[in-house]
Amino acid sequence: MKREAFAFARDFDTAPTSELCVDRHYLLCASRGALRLEAHGKSWVLPPARAALIAAGEPIQVTIPQPVTTSSVLFDPDFAPEPSTPLTVFDLSPLARALVSECDAWPDADEPLPPYARSVFAALAAVTWRLAQQPSPVTVPAGHSPELRRALVLTDGRLSEVVRFEDIASEVGLASRSLARRFEDECGMTWRAVLRRMRILRAIEELAAGEESVTNIAHGVGYTSLSAFNAGFRDLTGRTPTQYRATFRP
Repeated sequence: MKREAFAFARDFDTAPTSELCVDRHYLLCASRGALRLEAHGKSWVLPPARAALIAAGEPIQVTIPQPVTTSSVLFDPDFAPEPSTPLTVFDLSPLARALVSECDAWPDADEPLPPYARSVFAALAAVTWRLAQQPSPVTVPAGHSPELRRALVLTDGRLSEVVRFEDIASEVGLASRSLARRFEDECGMTWRAVLRRMRILRAIEELAAGEESVTNIAHGVGYTSLSAFNAGFRDLTGRTPTQYRATFRP
């Protein structure tokens, strides 16, 4: 009989989008680099010090834009309760990080967990399920229609440039007014608001990738003003870029 909970860590190179679906509740954490996750019309970035809680049997799209190290903990549905949402990304507390590290001692195996290990996994589930009640606001709508999804791909590929909405609309074959309605209907926000979020998410990936200066990252994601970048970053994350990067470290 497989263990009711187990942990493992892995290193991944960059990889295109693929589907992940497992038969256990999945707590996915990045300790180095960042992942992109997509499900139910939303996209998240998962940098260090954050976790994704994925319900058993829930398919999600995973993209690895840079080398990444992950720590994962899987829970049998009979061991941990059903998460309140299919996918939630949230900040890990110091206690949660310590429990994830402690769980590393018990990989998948046929032997049952010893009593101490069961208590550690149970404590991790209790802590992280509660943390998941305060999800990260750093999300970008993924869209549904082919035209909107194409518009999002085109926009994402031009974050470092001066990108014009009219050009995006023309390339997807829609009038600007029609594409604007698609953004309002499918994303619940304007293209300009989505663009700002995309730039912040890309900045988070760059902050997780190494020690590039905040100024260079700001310019690399299309900001000409460092103060505007800092203000936009704080509006979405509640922290400055420097403060956010500091949370990656234990």
